[in-house]
Amino acid sequence: MDIFGPVLNGFGVVLEPTNLLYCLIGVVIGMLIGVLPGLGPAATIAILLPLTYGVEPVTAIIMLSGIFYGAQYGGTITSVLLRLPGEASSVVTVFDGYALARQGRAGTALGIAAIGSFFGGTVSIIGLTLLAPIVAGFALSFGPPEYTALAMLGILLVATVSNGSKIKSIIAASLGLLLATVGRDGFTGESRFTFGSLSLSDGLDFVPIAMGIFGLGEILYNLEERHNKVQAPAKVANVWPSRKDLKDSSGAIGRGSLLGFFLGILPGGGATIASLAAYAMEKKRAKNPERFGRGAVEGVAAPESANNAAATSSFIPLLTLGIPANATMAIIFGALLIQGVTPGPQLVQDNPELFWGVVNSMYIGNILLLIMSIPLVGVFVKILRIRAAILAPITVLITLIGVYTINNSIFDIWLVIAFGVVGYLMKKFGFEPGPLVLAFVLGSLLEENLRRSLLLFGGDTAGFVTRPISGVLLLLFVLVVLLPLIQKAFKKSRAGNAVDIAPQKEKETV
Repeated sequence: MDIFGPVLNGFGVVLEPTNLLYCLIGVVIGMLIGVLPGLGPAATIAILLPLTYGVEPVTAIIMLSGIFYGAQYGGTITSVLLRLPGEASSVVTVFDGYALARQGRAGTALGIAAIGSFFGGTVSIIGLTLLAPIVAGFALSFGPPEYTALAMLGILLVATVSNGSKIKSIIAASLGLLLATVGRDGFTGESRFTFGSLSLSDGLDFVPIAMGIFGLGEILYNLEERHNKVQAPAKVANVWPSRKDLKDSSGAIGRGSLLGFFLGILPGGGATIASLAAYAMEKKRAKNPERFGRGAVEGVAAPESANNAAATSSFIPLLTLGIPANATMAIIFGALLIQGVTPGPQLVQDNPELFWGVVNSMYIGNILLLIMSIPLVGVFVKILRIRAAILAPITVLITLIGVYTINNSIFDIWLVIAFGVVGYLMKKFGFEPGPLVLAFVLGSLLEENLRRSLLLFGGDTAGFVTRPISGVLLLLFVLVVLLPLIQKAFKKSRAGNAVDIAPQKEKETV
């Protein structure tokens, strides 16, 4: 497959002045959001969805993508200066980043994080450029049974691999699937769970749900958690890392980038798990692991490289298979649908300008991040002094006005408020909102392909197993379901063996 022509055309798209401007806006907003603890990229993208209605699809997705990967670096600043991660993926950076700041080396930590983020992001974009067309070409042979199995596996992986309680994640995913059934049945025309309301007859719209759960819910939760908490950030000096710091962190950056790329592709993987895995890997292979947590530059370099690499590679399953790998990808999936673009294997062939325009915008966005991140540290430090109680009412007002302008509907405002309360309660009681939104997005895809498959097989479910790809995907599904039981049995067996060996050793000693 010749990809050089479309790739070059993609650069032509992204270098148009409008697209460059929106790329810059997305990256700056992403960094700002990453700096402000609490309001993550998923919430920001959800709140800004109404603004994308009036612009071209490729321009809108370039901006939303910039917010996502820009936030990965922004979250580092508060982790290092305040010991307060702005993003979940920056939690692990707190350990060594803040320790370096207390030693007067905050600038070194931020500089290494910027370089690691740039390298990790760039490696992942190259991987995305090379791998995405191959995956999309393979997925062209997918039919309804394969998409049914893939959607089931995606929802299960996000519910079980993501952070937090697995049971709570599965409950949230089930609620998302239930919400996806609201409205008129696409096959029979029967109304489901509409309770006689005309507003619900076409089903629940994705935008009010995303804006409510991620936008309003996050704002309410953060107001309660961080009301009036404003700390004095550490002073920043010597932003440019020394040669020794660069040498010490180069291996960690390389390993973190590769690990983040592969973990970002997996459904449920994402930037948070990638950063945790990269940190654990560096600590395990270090000659002096006791340095970690006390200011090791590798402890900043590895997770920051990994989370940026994972953020970029998570676009592969979205753009090539139409399966979002995490909550933020689910919202970008919704943004593409709103723009009349269906993500999936046909996207590379049918809409190459959008596909390669978005992919290539990441090269430009990554360079912009590297250029702006270090000089703008002082500005971000000043923003950290703004109280959440001042920002929250403004954000709520923007959210409610934004959702109203989409359909001029008061009902949508009530939906945002209702799902805002749901999102707040989920956060308060430890339920991850990601599986709910992801299951809602994939619910209609799952139902439609499941029913088409059953029509194709004449109602015989054995047809799913006899097709090679859907059979393998369903086998993986079963293995993921059984994995906790297998691990439990393995641990029990090892514990039993240890008990049997201990008396034998005692006898030998006697």
